[in-house]
Amino acid sequence: MEHPNHEAPLRDSESAIGLLRRLVEEFSILFRKEIALAKAEAVQSFSHLKTAAINIASGGAVLFAGLLVLLAAAVFGLSHIAADWLAALIVGGIVSIVGFVMINSGKNKFDSSALKPERTQRALQQDKAMVERRMQ
Repeated sequence: MEHPNHEAPLRDSESAIGLLRRLVEEFSILFRKEIALAKAEAVQSFSHLKTAAINIASGGAVLFAGLLVLLAAAVFGLSHIAADWLAALIVGGIVSIVGFVMINSGKNKFDSSALKPERTQRALQQDKAMVERRMQ
C-alpha cells in the first residue's frame, strides 16, 4: 500500500517538471517568432523608405534642373528693369528665403513613428497578457 502512495507524488513532480519544460519551450518558440516578425517588419519598413527616398531624390534632381532654368529666366527678365547684378541678387535672395522656409517646414514634418514596429509591439503586448493569464 505504501508503494502506490510514493508513486503519486513522483508522477505529480514529473508532470510539473514536464509542464514547466513545455512552458519554457513554448516561450522560446514564441520569442523566436516575435523576433522574426520584428525583423520582417523592419525590412519591410526600410524597403518602403528606400523606395520613397529614391523617388524623392530623382524627382528632386529633375525639379532642381527646371528651377535653375526658371531662375535664369527670372534674372534675364528682371535685368531689363534693373542692373544685371541687382537682378541676380534679388532673385537669389528670394529663392534663398523660400528654400529656408521649405527646409524648416520639412524638418518639422519628420515622423519617427514610420519606423516603429507597431504589429510587433501589439503581438508582444498580447503575448505578455497571455503569459500573465496563464501564470495566475
